[in-house]
Amino acid sequence: MKKAFLIVAITGAMSGCASVMNDTTQGMKVETKTDTGQIVTGAGCKLTNDRGTFNAKSGDTAIVRRSNGDLDITCVHPDSPNAIARAISRVNGAMFGNIILGGGIGAVVDHNRGTAYTYPTWVQLVFGQTLVFDRTAEEDGKPTAGAAPALEPRQQTSGLQRSGL
Repeated sequence: MKKAFLIVAITGAMSGCASVMNDTTQGMKVETKTDTGQIVTGAGCKLTNDRGTFNAKSGDTAIVRRSNGDLDITCVHPDSPNAIARAISRVNGAMFGNIILGGGIGAVVDHNRGTAYTYPTWVQLVFGQTLVFDRTAEEDGKPTAGAAPALEPRQQTSGLQRSGL
């Protein structure tokens, strides 16, 4: 009896909580709009992360592979400049369940499969802009708010370097 319980407990710990709760793929609604806010459908969108490249038309839901890597998105329309975005990958709640319940092996499995991570579920890219989407800004029933990317800190140069010495 104790042996059977031990086998069940080990098997459960090895399966990974997020692997049971989440699939390796996720749906993401991708919309595009003009800088005046008019929705444009049918733009060709390419979504890329370390797990692959996924294609969709704006207005549709793209199915992407989950990963701990961010998702780069580019949407192209012949009448507009490209719409570019990055969707930030965030750890989802199931990963914390692994950690709390002592499923270290499950956490590793979920990390490697990507099931421990989630992207925003609805993004609206703007033609001619580069935006960043983070699911921590999601509100139910609304697209995730996009933000301008953070600027890299400028390298500090001394007066000697500026003067060419």
